[in-house]
Amino acid sequence: MAASSAESRLLRGRVVAVADGDTITVLTAAHRRERIRLAGIDAPESRQPYGAAAKQRLSALVYGAEVSVEYAKRDRYGRIVGRVLRDGRDAGLAQVESGLAWHYLRYAAEQSRGDRAAYALAERSARAGKRGLWIAAAPLAPWDWRRQRGEARRAQAARLSSPQ
Repeated sequence: MAASSAESRLLRGRVVAVADGDTITVLTAAHRRERIRLAGIDAPESRQPYGAAAKQRLSALVYGAEVSVEYAKRDRYGRIVGRVLRDGRDAGLAQVESGLAWHYLRYAAEQSRGDRAAYALAERSARAGKRGLWIAAAPLAPWDWRRQRGEARRAQAARLSSPQ
């Protein structure tokens, strides 16, 4: 999502909550709360290894701070998906640099060419430096973790609904 895009919008406000390593709540000057999903990344889920660390890191970066959010869309949950900047620093990129989020390639085409390159380089560097979740030999990506949990829930439901 290029900042210069004709469709791009800007939201400003104070971060009043951090849900996890890639989702925050911003209170605007109009006193509206907006849930923001950081564009370009996917952080470990709260109950996943490194989930708590990802949330703590994002909190240290933005909680209580004034931020700008550059965005062009909302996701299926109604959250704004945007690039979150504090004092000009990209919080999503910082999460990837620290090894506490993946560059989310599924949505990389929505990023500007420069952001796409920076996020990819940040992930390669974090992996090579074994920072954050990259200490693990084979960290489980959040999208795979969510899929596995969904499959387990479906299997359990099938067992419970089948005649004994």
